[in-house]
Amino acid sequence: MKIDSRLVSAFVAAGWLSAASAQEASLTANAAVTNNYVWRGLTQTMNEPAVSGGLDYVTDSGFYIGTWVSNVSFAPSDVFSYEHDIYFGFSGGDNVTWDIGYLYYNYDDIADTDFGEIYATLGFGDFSISAYVLANTQLEEPPGLSFDFGDSYYLALDYAIPLKNDFALGLHLGRHKGDFMEVFNGVPGDYIDYGLSLSKGGFTFTISDTDLDDEQDDGLDNGSVKFVIGYTFDFNL
Repeated sequence: MKIDSRLVSAFVAAGWLSAASAQEASLTANAAVTNNYVWRGLTQTMNEPAVSGGLDYVTDSGFYIGTWVSNVSFAPSDVFSYEHDIYFGFSGGDNVTWDIGYLYYNYDDIADTDFGEIYATLGFGDFSISAYVLANTQLEEPPGLSFDFGDSYYLALDYAIPLKNDFALGLHLGRHKGDFMEVFNGVPGDYIDYGLSLSKGGFTFTISDTDLDDEQDDGLDNGSVKFVIGYTFDFNL
């Protein structure tokens, strides 16, 4: 599972953290389909469908390692076709949960845009706060911009509201700051995204938006409201 790619709302984040902090070694797999791959409020597939899947291994010490892959596409370039992520870290806790790790985003060789982030999450019941800090990247810095360690980061707040009949409502608020996103996703380096999600079982319906002005005719519409429907299958191996 990519940790924050699919606009991770609080009920998803809380579920993953509790699984990762369980004191039992486990190997799981996941597969998902969605009408739009949205990451931090931005489409990664030109608002087209995505199919993804991953593997996660968790040890009884709280250490975990995993991988996740999805199709992607960006405008105006046609050199992107896939994203393959590798991540590892430690998690634990009970009423208060914690998770810290490293996530590497790998794309087509010709794209030459791989990058990595260090992340940390604290969970307090149904509430969580997360930080992702740029650690390294293959992207070259345009004049006047900086891709140094820590110069770009993403902060997120998520809250889950349990509902009747096993439904859950998730509230999400995030902020990206730094020059990296201006080159990678073609948007200003400082923006806010927010969303509302409804979940039951593997089904998720999300309404996502940003404070960006979508004035570019690039087909991305990242300044418009996005409606995302997805279903995730989980398997124990």
